[in-house]
Amino acid sequence: MHLHRIDLNLLVVLDAIFSEGGITKAGEKLHLTQPAISHALGRLRDLFGDPLFVREGRRMVPTPLARSLMQPVRRALHSLEVTLNESQRFDPATTQRHFNVAVRDVLEALVLPPLLARVEQQAPSVDISAIRADRRGFESELAAGSLDAVLDVLLPMSAEIRHQRISVDRLVVIARKRHPATQKKALDLAAYLRAQHVLVSSRRIGPGLEDVELSRQGLKRRIRLRCQHYFAACGVVADSDLLLTMPERYAQLANRQFGNQILPFPMEMPSMDAYLYWHTSVDNDPANRWLREQIVATVKGGA
Repeated sequence: MHLHRIDLNLLVVLDAIFSEGGITKAGEKLHLTQPAISHALGRLRDLFGDPLFVREGRRMVPTPLARSLMQPVRRALHSLEVTLNESQRFDPATTQRHFNVAVRDVLEALVLPPLLARVEQQAPSVDISAIRADRRGFESELAAGSLDAVLDVLLPMSAEIRHQRISVDRLVVIARKRHPATQKKALDLAAYLRAQHVLVSSRRIGPGLEDVELSRQGLKRRIRLRCQHYFAACGVVADSDLLLTMPERYAQLANRQFGNQILPFPMEMPSMDAYLYWHTSVDNDPANRWLREQIVATVKGGA
């Protein structure tokens, strides 16, 4: 297949049908009529020699070929859009823009309030969506432009993904007031291991960072409860003898509500660093660069 046969608008239609799941909704997204979308799909089918989408009920389901095309097509469209936009001046005071940022729940609670305050002052027409996304899809979504940035712990990424460490934190232990393990002396490792614990994880199974470090020392603790959010776990700790291990900065924030004890973790642990990720294609994009600057300034300012 020769590139001169490909109409760029056809790739835009291909992406819209894939993302919207139907011809009608794709037309609404692109502000085109249904016959225009159908005609474009016919040209795409002739071009690739494949039906690309087959109807199942009310949805147009992509064929294996269509699925294999989407990541490179989206990457190409996004790179072209970024290149075209780079020539346009980004003025946060006047530009209308919507950013999608994938954020861990801990960082969301710490970063969003001060970040919104900064954005409201500098960019009244800029909106931000903080979303929960599957880590396995970070690279493809950053490449496609459906994510503008990611805030998370250190993750294995390809060379196409840039990253910057934006904060350093440490693990601490949370216990209710007058917890029996802290009545007579500071919490030591033996008391920590004798206690029962709540583990916060978005996964159904698997150890936490602290469990990995304990196992390296041949040690193990009893997980009595597993839950999804630190805020809920802090509430559990306030009304029980369970201990919770969590990042210190979020512990200080949550403690405004619960008044639990915040204790040093009783052994050496790796730091809990937070990283900002973005795609190489937006390195010099004025809007994305501005967003990254606001996030970094927010965190450095004590978020």
